[in-house]
This record gives sequence, C-alpha cells and structure tokens, in this order.
Amino acid sequence: MRVGVFTPLLSQLPIDDVFKKLQGYNINTVELGTGNYPGGAHCNLSMLENKSELKDFKAKLSDNGFSISALSCHGNPLHPDKDKAKHDQDVSKKTIRLAEKLGVPVVIDFSGCPGDSPNAKYPNWVTCPWPPEYLEVLAWQWDKVVAPYWIKQNKFAEDHGVKIAIEMHPGFVAYSPETMLKLRAIAGKNIGCNYDPSHMFWQSIDPIAAIRVLGDCIYHVHAKDTQIYSANLPRTGVLDTKSYTDERNRSWIFRTCGYGHGEEWWKEFASTLRMFGYDYVLSIEHEDSLLSPEEGLSKAATFLNSVVMKEQPGAAWWV
Repeated sequence: MRVGVFTPLLSQLPIDDVFKKLQGYNINTVELGTGNYPGGAHCNLSMLENKSELKDFKAKLSDNGFSISALSCHGNPLHPDKDKAKHDQDVSKKTIRLAEKLGVPVVIDFSGCPGDSPNAKYPNWVTCPWPPEYLEVLAWQWDKVVAPYWIKQNKFAEDHGVKIAIEMHPGFVAYSPETMLKLRAIAGKNIGCNYDPSHMFWQSIDPIAAIRVLGDCIYHVHAKDTQIYSANLPRTGVLDTKSYTDERNRSWIFRTCGYGHGEEWWKEFASTLRMFGYDYVLSIEHEDSLLSPEEGLSKAATFLNSVVMKEQPGAAWWV
C-alpha cells in the first residue's frame, strides 16, 4: 500500500511543478481529474486524438518516476437535464478510453441521480420510504434510468479493460455499502467503489466495519477524514445543508487525515483494507475548509506516510 494524491488541490500548478512538490513528500503516485466536477487541469482528454500529446504525457510521467492510480471524472451521468447528462457521459467514456491508452486500471465516477420522472428538471435524491410516492420514484429511477445506463457502462469499461470505481456520496443513488452493492449486482463486477471513509463517518456508518461489507468491491481509496461536532449534532442531525465554510454551526466538516481520527484508527483502516484484499493506493483528497491546500497536503502526506508501509508500485491487486 502506498500514498498518492488527487491533484485538484494543486490545480493552480502545472503538472511538472506538481511532480516536484509531491516528490518532496516522498509521493510518486497521482490521481488525475479529466473533467466534470474535478476538472481536468492536469490531464487533457485531447490526448485521445493527439498521439504526439499522448506520447509526451507518458514520457513526462516516466521521466519523473510517477504512476497514475486512477483517472477521475466524477459527474452526474443520470442527470434529468439531457444535455448535462450527455456531457458527463461523454467525459466518462473518453476517460475510460484514455485510461486504457495510459494503462491506468481504474476510472472514478459518481453513480449519478435522476429526477422523479422523464419530465424532471433537477435530480431527486430519495431518502425516505414514506409518503409512498417516494418509493414509486425510487423504483422508477432504478428500473428505468440507473440499471439501463450502468449495465451498458459496465460493458463499455469491460471492453476497454478498465474498472469503474463509484464514489459513494449522498445526493446520488449509490451512497452507502448497501446501495453500492445493489448497483454492482445489477451492472456487473467491472463496477466497484472508490472508498472514501469521510462520507461514511457523517452517515454514522463505521468505515472499518463497512470494509467487511464491501469486500472485494473496493477498487480505489480516497484518504480524507471527517470531524463530527457533537455540540451541533442534536440540533441539525447529519443531513446538514449549511455551507461547508460555516464550520461553527455545522454538525460535521471534512478534515485532513489525522484531524478527525488519529493514527491508531488509520492504521486499523489500512490493515483492514489489506485483510480484505486491497493493497493499492490511499489517494489524499483535500476538502478541509480549516486548512489551506498546502497545509492539508503537507499534514496528510506526513501523517499517512507514517501509517502505511511503503511498497514498490506494481500491478493492481485484481489482475
């Protein structure tokens, strides 16, 4: 297992400077955004149509001694706005094709969330079984939108030799181990998860116990923490819609690794991942509103490098 970095936190830097900075933290693995929510500051999909650009990019990685753990295109491919959905679907397909050309084993995405009918304008995330029309909406979403898209997308990824890692995130149809496994059972085993423990913490799901539920479904891991504020929790509950920068009043916020939970917890997290077959990358994602990107990266890299045993990069564990 080794530490990597999801590079949007360094989007203001050119890729050469990103490599230099990360080498200073003894890190030589990156996760690169290609579009949709992460943007594509360090990985341009135009490489698909430009052999020279693709060759130069591969050489740049090799010359700097870097590997790519995953390409990320988190979007909403099920959005009820057909233009928005088509855009995100196109980025996803291009990302899978580029991953194949770069020899990257994993593409990360969101499961997406449809509206409540073919005429909807915005996504509708169903979280309650009553009144009964909510379950009717949920059944329609899964049967008519989720299943048809992800069955096809699973086959597309399989044809290109790439795994798709869905990040379980509230607001989308796959947000918990149960919904993640439901999606996988429908779509196929080229669909797994990008496991971000921070999204489990605030749903009151024990991230270490959930590894045992997910098993070999874990294809990639984000290293990000969450801090729960017990003083605010009785008033707001976990479904807190206040701005992430309203830290004083929120029931929880995302934190840099080690600021929500200590070294003992993260060691057990890494050990349990290994126990269930994941021995790949912990990719640092910075969304801590109390620390600058530079602080967050520095503290997370130092913390995680002390937690995991460094290993030489090799083939993905499922090969």
